[in-house]
Amino acid sequence: MIAAMYWCRDLDVRVMSSDSFDGEYTGRIMQKFGFVKVRGSSSKGAIRAVLGMRRALEEGFTVAFTIDGPKGPRYVAKPGPVTLSRSTGAPMVVFHIAMDRAWILNTWDRAMIPKPFCRALIRVSRAISVPQDGDQEQYYRELQSALDRVRVFSEENIAKVGTNEFPYAKHNIEEH
Repeated sequence: MIAAMYWCRDLDVRVMSSDSFDGEYTGRIMQKFGFVKVRGSSSKGAIRAVLGMRRALEEGFTVAFTIDGPKGPRYVAKPGPVTLSRSTGAPMVVFHIAMDRAWILNTWDRAMIPKPFCRALIRVSRAISVPQDGDQEQYYRELQSALDRVRVFSEENIAKVGTNEFPYAKHNIEEH
């Protein structure tokens, strides 16, 4: 999350964040980076949160989810983004950030804190649009597949970042 907050700082992104102690703490940090908190999570206040995210999209803002949160399992997408995309027409994009050196916390998601001067590789998926009559399950599988692809690519190539072996330095978005 730290690397993602830095990468997307000051873009006025709306982010779903729970009302829990952890969510409130994280929400305050996100606000320092220019994010706007939308209260709720997939486990508590889900309807309120999705409606808040929908409203933000209708007002022209970008919205973001922790795709496997708030309780996991790790790297398993939740259906909320598909539902929101289907109802609003806004496309979905997933990304993963791999780091070559980080402190790894003993949490369900193995949260990472970047070590000073570490290298990071961000891989972004292509946009996935969900038509209003689209099969929710089909697009959920597509979202999960995109997450798996960007995660594997980032983690397999992080050691090459900053070397001549890495041909993707300028363009790191899926094309297929």
